Amino acid sequence: MKFLKSVADEMKQVTWPTGKELAKYTNTVVVTTILFALFFAVVDFGITEAMDLILN
Repeated sequence: MKFLKSVADEMKQVTWPTGKELAKYTNTVVVTTILFALFFAVVDFGITEAMDLILN
């Protein structure tokens, strides 16, 4: 019980993001994920084409 009271006390001290901040952070994560996916798709395509040239 002491542990749960301690957790509740700590949770009261947490600063939660506002709606605008949450939207900003979410957009940042989505855009970053898309950019990484595009980067790795291009790299994968390039390696595949290079391997096809080498092996054929």
